[in-house]
Order: sequence, then C-alpha cells, then structure tokens
Amino acid sequence: MEWVPVAFIALKALVFVATMFFAIKWHYEQGQSLSKRALLLTAGKVAAVFVVVLAAVLLLTFGVAAGLGMELRLP
Repeated sequence: MEWVPVAFIALKALVFVATMFFAIKWHYEQGQSLSKRALLLTAGKVAAVFVVVLAAVLLLTFGVAAGLGMELRLP
C-alpha cells in the first residue's frame, strides 16, 4: 500500500498541470491583443506563486504532522 500516496500525488500533479495549461490557453485566446512577452511574464508569475503556495502547504502539513507526533521519516 505504499504506492497509493505516490499514485495520488502523481494524479494530483497531473490534474494541476492540465488545469494550468487550459487556463493559460483560454486566457491567451481571450486576449489575443496581449503581447507574447506579457503573456510569458504572467504565466511565469502564476507558476512562481503556485510553487510558493505548494511549498507553504507542504511545510504546513509537515509542521502539523510533526506537532501531532507523527513519524514522517522514510525507512
């Protein structure tokens, strides 16, 4: 059963990537008047914010788990 979290995390990552792709594509098609530079800059900012929020959630999760006394080390 140790593969279950890996499969769920992989599925979640796949869903996030697909969602971000289609959101950026939709916004790009809505605003064709935007320059390519502005679009890439916005996509970079969105990706950076996503990575920062993902890291914060990960740290918060490990902090709460450690506070509850859960063992989080790999064997």
